[in-house]
Amino acid sequence: MSKQDSIIVGISIGDLNGIGPEIVLKTFEDPRMLEFCTPVIFASVKTMSLIKKALEINVNFQGIDHLNKLVHGKVNILNVWRESADISFGTETPMMGEYAIKSLQAAVKALKTDEVDVLVTAPVNKHNIQSEKFKFPGHTDYLAQELGGESLMFMVSDTLRVGLLTDHIPVNEISKHITKSLIEKKINLIHAALKQDFRVTVPKIAVLGINPHTGDNGVIGKEDDEVLRPTLQKINHSGKIVYGPYAADSFFGSGNYKNFDAIVAAYHDQGLIPFKTISFGSGVNFTAGLSKVRTSPDHGTAYDIAGKNEADFTSFREAVFKAIQIYNNRKEYLEISKNPLKPSGKKLSTKKG
Repeated sequence: MSKQDSIIVGISIGDLNGIGPEIVLKTFEDPRMLEFCTPVIFASVKTMSLIKKALEINVNFQGIDHLNKLVHGKVNILNVWRESADISFGTETPMMGEYAIKSLQAAVKALKTDEVDVLVTAPVNKHNIQSEKFKFPGHTDYLAQELGGESLMFMVSDTLRVGLLTDHIPVNEISKHITKSLIEKKINLIHAALKQDFRVTVPKIAVLGINPHTGDNGVIGKEDDEVLRPTLQKINHSGKIVYGPYAADSFFGSGNYKNFDAIVAAYHDQGLIPFKTISFGSGVNFTAGLSKVRTSPDHGTAYDIAGKNEADFTSFREAVFKAIQIYNNRKEYLEISKNPLKPSGKKLSTKKG
């Protein structure tokens, strides 16, 4: 790959008082990362220089004021603001929320105009990003508005993929949100993502029950029998391979998840607790269903260790690699779709990848 062909990875810096800047800089401290991509960090040179010095991270970067000045083979920092931010590691402040949103909005704008190829987001604090101008519970809803498409939180690692029917909503509202149309929409999104983004030719999808023991024939809730089962039957009749609902309490412990290309969980903790137990530190949050590729690490701002030079950057590095992989997979899939009789030169796999 020539430098000009290098995938441009846009990076929003997240909460500057959290571990986001640390894991970003540590990822690109290894110069070999520049063989895979050209990173652009949306922040400011002054701020990142201050953090680099405070944490003693040995990484060189190139400051730019416009993306047409981007330098391949270097870590680029686009100056979204000029001043040095008042860093106070481990502290939640409104100003850090404002900087996080400035970075995100600039990165998304560049993604929409194809000035960067993919977006990798460092963690934000969902509380201090709220304002009159930004009223979203997190990245996913904002990206769905800006990039178009139906978004899906899809947690992925090398051995496990978990999608969610519902994500950041209160537990007491889950059942009323899970409708037949929502189930169809989310499973269709997962099926499409498996094919175009992960190159699984014949996806096998497992669905977890909404209630304990999938409702025990209505004894512990009727949603599984009245909403979930008939919808899964309808989806199967359309030609997709979908199994379930499975009782969630034993599904992962038994190892049954290894038999499927993706698992669909009814709500946030039902899917993310087992995912993070199995894959924590190497898992990636991928927003499926969008017109562009966005990934992030599988953890938050971690204020408790911010500024202590203790943060593990593995998940962020994996998010960069996964974004590149998905970008290439999607590009190849679209090329094959346009020219179905033209051989790709690669064997398509039915295995996880």
